[in-house]
Order: sequence, then structure tokens, then C-alpha cells
Amino acid sequence: MKKSGHIHIPEGKRIYFASDFHLGIPDAQSSLEREKKLVRWLESVRHDAHAIFLMGDLFDFWFEYKTVVPKGYVRFLGKITEITDSGIPVHIFRGNHDIWAFDYLEKECGATLYRLPVIKTFNNRKFFLSHGDGFGPGDKGYKMLKKVFEFPLNQWLFRWLHPDLGTRMALFFSRRSRLANEAREHKAPDGTKTEKLPLWHFANDMLAKYPDINYFIFGHNHLMRKASINDTTEFMLLGDWINFFSYATFDGENIELKQFEG
Repeated sequence: MKKSGHIHIPEGKRIYFASDFHLGIPDAQSSLEREKKLVRWLESVRHDAHAIFLMGDLFDFWFEYKTVVPKGYVRFLGKITEITDSGIPVHIFRGNHDIWAFDYLEKECGATLYRLPVIKTFNNRKFFLSHGDGFGPGDKGYKMLKKVFEFPLNQWLFRWLHPDLGTRMALFFSRRSRLANEAREHKAPDGTKTEKLPLWHFANDMLAKYPDINYFIFGHNHLMRKASINDTTEFMLLGDWINFFSYATFDGENIELKQFEG
């Protein structure tokens, strides 16, 4: 667990959080339309953003070879670079779909990349931040698969595939996934009760270890949720940019979950 020092949010500024863009699915045209909308959102918030946190699964597939990254997404990557060049920090968490992000987003786009959960303090409020994949009870199959994907030897072996072949294989399976089908059919995720979600149980377990946490913020589930764990701690799921086009904003006092209509 990584902790940061206190960060003061100046008056009139905000911290923004968004997650699960899954650029690349269900097809090139739909992805491009979402990418353009995402860029409009980034442009709309930069005027009062003190920092922007992108909480994982920015792409539905991402792998960095030594000299090659996946084709496309230039509008999004260019906007991120423009924002960081202007002095606004952009923080990016690796999700389960972009688990193979290494240093390109830091070196080329100026973002700060996280591989593990972090605790950050904004205006004396403590935030537990993570994409959220693999946490909580259940889903043992994915937890094992995640270890396979993160094993350095497997990453080295995949790198020896020609980029055209490796990327084509990954996108072939990605575009046939449940998530891609939901995106194609414009179906929102199911309405599982918040208290039954693995991340809810995980947050409660973490709160026992870190009782001064005020906000737990996750992506991954593709659900828009905001619920109180107790009188001083809130739990939030950020939704996605497939069905909800949602994000959260913190002004130093209050946190809100919103949807972008631009």
C-alpha cells in the first residue's frame, strides 16, 4: 500500500475521477465516438482541475512492446499529454485490461502510473484509490489469471509475438467478450445490491485496517454507486464510459457522482 502526503485543493479547483473507457470495443467506429466524447469531457474539466485520476481500463487491450504501442487513440493520448504539459497532473491506474502498461504513458504523456492501490489525502480527507480488480471474495479464476498475466516471463514471451499478431489476437477475444456485447447492445450492467459486491466487502476489510479512510473509490464493476459505509466513510463505484459516461468530482468538501452529456 502506497501513501502520499497531504494535498491541498485551492479554492475553485477540483479533483476528477473516471474509469473504464475500454477504448477499442465493440468496433472501431463506436470506440472513436466514445473517444471523442471522452476528449470533450477532459477539455471541459481542465479549467478547474487540480488533478485528474483515470482509474483503469482506459483501453480494452494495451501492450507496450519495446518500440511499439497499439495503433489508435491519438486524440485521447494527445489530450492527456496536452493537459500534463499545461501543469495539471494526470494519474493513471492500471486495470485488468491494460495490465501491460509499463512506462509509455509516463514517458510520452507525462502521466503518473500506479500498479497498486494508493491512499491519498486531499484537504484532510483520506481517499483509498484503486481500479479494484481481483479484490474481495470469490472470482478465484480471474485472480489466478491475473498472476499469469503479471508474471514477467509470460510478458517477455508475449513480446516476441509480432505486434500485428499479438494485438489482433487480443482484440479478437476482447470484441467477443460479455463487455463488448453489452457495449454493442447498449446494455447496462446488472443491478446487484451494493452490499453483495466483492469490492464492498473488500472496502469494509480495509476500513478495519485503515479506520481513518473517508472515501473508497473504485472502477472495474461498471456500476455507478455511492453508499455510506459509516458516518465518516463513503464507498463509490465510478461507472464506465460505455453506458454511463460517468465521473466523480471532489471540491475539497463534497464528492459527487455525475454523468457527462456533452
